[in-house]
Amino acid sequence: MALQQKGMHGTWASRWTFIMAATGSAVGLGNMWKFPYVAGINGGGAFVLVYLGCILLIGVPVMMSEVLIGRHGRQSPVNSMKETVTDSNANSKWRYVGWIGVLAGLLILSFYAVIAGWALDYILLMSSGELQGVNGSGAGAAFENLLASPLRLILWQTVFLGLCVAVVIGGVKKGLGLAVETLMPLLFVMLIILLGFSFFKGNFQAAFDFLFSFNLDALSWRGVLEAMGQAFFTLSIGMGAIMAYGAYMPQDANIGKTVLIVAFFDSAVAIISGLIIFSIVFATPGLEPSAGPGLMFISLPVAFGSIPGGLLIGATFFILVSIAAWSSAISLLEPCVAWLMELKNLSRAKANLIIIFITWILGLGSVFSFNIWSDYSFMGFNFFDFLDFLTANIMLPISGLFITLFVAYVIKSEIVSFEMQGTSGVILNLWRIAIRFIAPFAISLVFIMGVYDNFVS
Repeated sequence: MALQQKGMHGTWASRWTFIMAATGSAVGLGNMWKFPYVAGINGGGAFVLVYLGCILLIGVPVMMSEVLIGRHGRQSPVNSMKETVTDSNANSKWRYVGWIGVLAGLLILSFYAVIAGWALDYILLMSSGELQGVNGSGAGAAFENLLASPLRLILWQTVFLGLCVAVVIGGVKKGLGLAVETLMPLLFVMLIILLGFSFFKGNFQAAFDFLFSFNLDALSWRGVLEAMGQAFFTLSIGMGAIMAYGAYMPQDANIGKTVLIVAFFDSAVAIISGLIIFSIVFATPGLEPSAGPGLMFISLPVAFGSIPGGLLIGATFFILVSIAAWSSAISLLEPCVAWLMELKNLSRAKANLIIIFITWILGLGSVFSFNIWSDYSFMGFNFFDFLDFLTANIMLPISGLFITLFVAYVIKSEIVSFEMQGTSGVILNLWRIAIRFIAPFAISLVFIMGVYDNFVS
């Protein structure tokens, strides 16, 4: 068994390029859209503390496991998993775990591109002044008008997917590597600018108290499960992206330390985004931090439209959201492209165009869910909601659970020892405890409750 494989796709220029790439994959709409409103619904500070604990006990251990498999196989998640299963003399059925993740990533990308298109549209809406002084009903009408127009949604979906192709087609170093080395510093600079604006123009103290005041009474067991689920999904676990990026990780990079840095950056973006959003929400009379999914596309435009200079800052905010979505989406596209290149020996350009066309066609179902097909449902879901449920509540937990069990109980110890070289004994022992006992239990709980909420309760 050759412990060090040589991949056909290349490697990142440095460990820091991997950190930027993995952070870009993890930082997305989950941080900037979902985390703030989920925290708002569950009372703020106590939720944040549980969320951070779950990042360390669930997210980081599973992410380390994905990187380990990817770096050992040095191929797409499908073939890295297959390679690792073969080298471990394990049951061949374990190789299907790679398939689950890649397929989930493709399905997620199909509707993720539609949501990202909303953010692109709002850049123009903010810049045009159309939302200046708008009230809640006006902001709601603007959002409804966007969703009611299939051509408008398709336009932005197409633009966003085109941006993804433009990056992935360049390969690991000249495409993905160059993009994340540019996009992630830009994202952090824009975050700091917006944080400064919210500090001086928003109600920063109220936002800080909301996110960091410890109030156990406001946190239910349902909120704890939400925190567990958010911690699992925010790091792009179970969808092939991290395994694919791990395949390009330099062999001398320390997996434990590197993943902890990625988790820190990811959590920092989520918390800073919450401070920015809630500072502006609390500064605007009539808006609530628990406004739900409409917080970003209805409540925030009202807030930005009522603050001097707010429309410019609002446009900047949606540029930031678009960059975060872009950096995540390219990590969902890459595993599929890498697999097709390996399977058919296609050029990267051809593989990109084939995968993106399939994604675009699938995405039309999500586009039509808000207008043409809005009266149709399957098992109580429209097409968009069904894909969201299938991936978030079924495929990702199953993929993450099997990855954890495989690395905890099946993979050859020699592979683990080789890939985890340089990791301190304390971190290694904590990681082993987490993947053997804590993470499988927590992921199973998230899976069971996710299915229960949708079909039983």
